[in-house]
Amino acid sequence: MSKEKESIVIVGLGGMGLHLAKWLAHEGYSITAIEASADRVARADRELDARLLQADAMTFDCWKQVAGERIDYLMAVTDNDAVNITACLIGERCGARRKIARVQGLELWAPDALLTPKGLGIDLVIRPSELCAQEIARLLKMRSGALVVDVDADMVVVSVRVTTDSVLADKTLSAIAGELGGFDYRIVAIARGIETIIPGGDHEVKLDDHVFILAHREDQPELLQALQIKKQRKHTVMVLGGGLIGQRVAELLEDHMPIRLLELDGARAERLAHRLKKTEVLHGDARDPDTLIRAGLFDMDTVIAATKDNETNIMASVSARHLRRSRGHDADGLKTITLVRKEEYLALGAALGADIVLNPKTLAGNSILKFMRRDKLLAVTHLHGCEAEVVELVPDPGSPITRTPLNKLGDQMQNRMIIGGFRRGTTWQVALGGTQIEAGDQVICICVSRDLPALERLFDK
Repeated sequence: MSKEKESIVIVGLGGMGLHLAKWLAHEGYSITAIEASADRVARADRELDARLLQADAMTFDCWKQVAGERIDYLMAVTDNDAVNITACLIGERCGARRKIARVQGLELWAPDALLTPKGLGIDLVIRPSELCAQEIARLLKMRSGALVVDVDADMVVVSVRVTTDSVLADKTLSAIAGELGGFDYRIVAIARGIETIIPGGDHEVKLDDHVFILAHREDQPELLQALQIKKQRKHTVMVLGGGLIGQRVAELLEDHMPIRLLELDGARAERLAHRLKKTEVLHGDARDPDTLIRAGLFDMDTVIAATKDNETNIMASVSARHLRRSRGHDADGLKTITLVRKEEYLALGAALGADIVLNPKTLAGNSILKFMRRDKLLAVTHLHGCEAEVVELVPDPGSPITRTPLNKLGDQMQNRMIIGGFRRGTTWQVALGGTQIEAGDQVICICVSRDLPALERLFDK
């Protein structure tokens, strides 16, 4: 079934629901959104091309408006677990083919859970805070001087910030290709300020760029060595904010590395100190430079800004590096991970100097996208620090990507997307201009986020 004909009902137009509705409408799906708040419906009406129903999803009158219609996907993503679960149960009676629920509190995934997603007829449970905490923990456990993003079991994307002594600084991609040899790799994206660049051979890498490099996993150590990046031995972490994500990050990491958590609310800090057995919990304000210094900022390798406030997180990340530099400490040696809950802050945070900027809605959206396109979309990963996605696709027989070499696709791909590599049989190969993609290949693609629908069309018959 083509996505242009698929019908999606979204329950809840809060931050996550509106984000999903915009993204899915842009992808070409038919959207019906249910929201009780008149203000949220009015905002969505200004920003969204969709059918909007102002109604309470806990009433049967609401569901009478969609009963009898085809519902290919029901996505219940309000802030209330009970509403989301109930909506899925009612959606089941209304004939929804697939049900997706945002669930934060109920332990539906616990081995001894009284209620399970299968028992409730829920096909996918989304927990944005857990996705975010798991991603932060994954990044920290790698403990290298570069960010390494897993694409699949064989391929990775390595992200490095270009400093004055970098071998990449002030060189074109063509020149870099002549200097870094002995293994296959491809520079697939560059983040420069708030701009995301899908580069060609003539693009020049500049100071402070974030450069993303696709390579074989087995070549990762050689690539890091060529980039003069050393694996860190010591790794100490400061977490700013003890909310759901900050607490969960500490739980996931405290058995692996020293964690110090700074929480503004005194009562919560005391509760966290009892719950987190190996984490040092301090009471203080992350916005105050003196507090950061007293909490041991100069001894930290990574600062994770995970408070509930976007501006606090961005400014704390910027302030942490500035304080280290102004007091004579190594600023470049500090890694910062910044949590933002609005998509528009993603590029801003990276432009202001945060190494990694995470958005729970983006992570949740990637999980939903992978679920919806699981027959063709093998993987999807957001490149932290820029507005680009790494996706792994399988082309249909006769699709545009299979009918001509990559260098003949011209305007369809230039400055918008890159085919980084492909697996044919058991072997991964880095794609070149003359590469001819074949039906059945597993293809790794990198594209600006807004161009993901155009990329998918190249793989559809």
